[in-house]
Amino acid sequence: MIVRRATRWLLRLAGVLAGLGIISLFVVWQMLRGSLPDLDGELAVPVISQPASIERDAAGIPTIRASNRRDLAFATGYVHGQDRFFQMDLSRRSAAGELAGLVGRVALARDKRHRLHRFRARAKQVLATVDDEHRALLDAYAEGVNSALGAMSARPFEYLVLRSKPEPWQAEDCLLVLYAMFLDLNDSRADRDVEMSLVARAVPPDVFAWLYPSGSRWDAPLVGSASSEPPIPGPEQFDLREYKARLTAARLPVPEMLPGSNNWAVAGQLTADGRAIVANDMHLGLRAPGIFYRARFLQDGQAAIDVNGVTLPGTPVMVAGSNGTVAWGFTNSNGDWSDAVIVRPGRTSNVYLSPDGERYFETYRESIKVRGERSEEIIVRETIWGPVRDDLVHPDGEIAVSWIAHAPQAVNVAQLRLETAGSVDEALSIANRMGIPPQNFMTGDAAGNIGWTIAGQVPIRGNVDGRLPVDGSTYQGIDGWLPAEQYPRVVNPTDGRLWTANSRVADGDALAKLGDGGYALGARSQQIRDGLRSVDRFTAPDMLGIQLDDRALFLEHWRELLLTLLDDNAISGKPQRAQYRLLLENWVPHASVESVGYRLVRTFRDDVHGKVFEMLMTPVRARYPHEVALRPSRQFEAPLWALVSERPAHMLTANFASWDELLLTTLDQVIEKLEALPGGLAQRTWGERNTAAIRHPLSGALPWVSRWLDMPRDPLPGGRDMPRVQGPAFGASERFAVAPGAEADGYLHLPGGPSGHPLSPYYRRGHADWVVGTASPFLPGAAQHQLRLLPQ
Repeated sequence: MIVRRATRWLLRLAGVLAGLGIISLFVVWQMLRGSLPDLDGELAVPVISQPASIERDAAGIPTIRASNRRDLAFATGYVHGQDRFFQMDLSRRSAAGELAGLVGRVALARDKRHRLHRFRARAKQVLATVDDEHRALLDAYAEGVNSALGAMSARPFEYLVLRSKPEPWQAEDCLLVLYAMFLDLNDSRADRDVEMSLVARAVPPDVFAWLYPSGSRWDAPLVGSASSEPPIPGPEQFDLREYKARLTAARLPVPEMLPGSNNWAVAGQLTADGRAIVANDMHLGLRAPGIFYRARFLQDGQAAIDVNGVTLPGTPVMVAGSNGTVAWGFTNSNGDWSDAVIVRPGRTSNVYLSPDGERYFETYRESIKVRGERSEEIIVRETIWGPVRDDLVHPDGEIAVSWIAHAPQAVNVAQLRLETAGSVDEALSIANRMGIPPQNFMTGDAAGNIGWTIAGQVPIRGNVDGRLPVDGSTYQGIDGWLPAEQYPRVVNPTDGRLWTANSRVADGDALAKLGDGGYALGARSQQIRDGLRSVDRFTAPDMLGIQLDDRALFLEHWRELLLTLLDDNAISGKPQRAQYRLLLENWVPHASVESVGYRLVRTFRDDVHGKVFEMLMTPVRARYPHEVALRPSRQFEAPLWALVSERPAHMLTANFASWDELLLTTLDQVIEKLEALPGGLAQRTWGERNTAAIRHPLSGALPWVSRWLDMPRDPLPGGRDMPRVQGPAFGASERFAVAPGAEADGYLHLPGGPSGHPLSPYYRRGHADWVVGTASPFLPGAAQHQLRLLPQ
């Protein structure tokens, strides 16, 4: 009897607990759904003067309609706030060094690095100088974001997870989002200058020039020709045979993050309807949701606009796209936008030397909030050139960072004027006055004209070699800004084709104005240029074939080297080497997901690259008592290929008796690590290695729901040094081609969908097209939902 009663009591308790669990899950589910945006209906909102609307098609892509630009900015802020507020919050916090206040100590080190630049204070300073027209748009945009937050029945789901509340959006936060792009696209701490200076101090000048060439045979500039490569220095200048390198996996340089971004234009002389075509695929780090956000801006009335493309959540700007008359896109320019300045001490600790004598440091106490803990304080010391790094021991002394992003002139929202640009010439002039990280600006118009220039502010620095630190006791710093009429431009070239891909674009005077901030190897530019030159007539859909070009042309010379290396003697009695050679002989010459040969060749090349660079750095490391960071030039392929081709004995350290030994040892190590994986060499496809890891920022903290937060783990085609740049978490953040005035014939891809909410049906919408390369329409489809915004 007692047992029976106890059993009934336990069953009742279990039922109650199960009921409570179901209720709790229901409550959580409702809270999560409460942060989904309203897509239909009418809503009275502040600020706007006339009714506006947000229409969404079957993929959730919005068409934003308004009667004036201020109301359009409000509605844009509203839709961004609905779909992407957490992404925007992370962006502004990252730039300002305020992430730890949201996520805790895990972000503190990053905050300290970014707080060095004091971008929150700089954003306030810039905002105070913005003209009335643009200030009104920024204010309206911020009001729209905050109205969207206020209209939700629950805070965005990420804040429920973090047990935090979103802070209101401010106009200055739009500028912080621009500063976040500076951090992504520029060398914000002048690391390259510092690291190269260590090498320059330890090797003869001719050796340094050979290690860090200005270009190579792979260059494909718009102006000028490919660079000549310096010869290998002789043993009287550089002899490594007495050194022994530490060739451990931990020491070898990790291949740099994939360089990215392509754009090109073809003139109307090469199209059936006489319109120019612009293609653009900006490559950046990939996450869920994506960096960019598709939208259409429609403004009625006398000042009508119809602009389509991609926006950057956090700003009211159409970043790239077409206004019906002009189309435009960007790639990172890689000019020299930051310098390391050696700070010479004065007579006391609070002063330093400048060309005009001693000056006092400007000192700022920056308090960094840390969630759940006490705030931490850092001291930022600023010079006339920029802030002093506090994380660096350099033989020449302290280093200040002189970076254009610190100047108020470097940031503005003049890009808004592209919405009404009526010609290529007008678009180029607007680009030269924009305040963004300097970019290669590609444009074409409905009349068939095409043009390239630099968008963003270009500093004037005199005759300074910006690749190495400069002496602050004699360096004045930036001497003003290049006038728009002096910017380099190429307009309507004879063959009707323009292209850029992060490599050197110009030479001579134009190159001197831009400097060298670490141009990408030109192999990708060559492949794009040659692809354009192989066709005489174009349509917008034709551009997709070039953007998806994953032919491994650059690796072909490495494959030939391997086949020569693996002669009959090398494979005799070595069955794994023989299998490796067979896989090379029958390789798929693409970075396709099924290609084994591409993975084998690339792995070998990258491992040789690491070993050879570390051998060359042994005299440099011997000079410094502490470990120093060193990185190869992006042009390192030139000296590397010269070495493995000519094989000079004096360029080998004592680790190897011959170049054949180095190459075969590396090959055997590649075979060993790949053979150890299930299925051996024959199963080592590129898709296995290049599997998507496009993750939500909270995915790592919530592994049990990561499959709902992250994009699918698809094997991805594409690689490095080819148009289809692709890594697991790096690739095309957008991909489009369009002829202005014929937008219906264009296409546009994004990784992920418009919504940032995993419960939304639009969270992954369009992602499969991006993976496969199906041509999604450039224009939004017919409206499926309409939310009307009415003046209060």
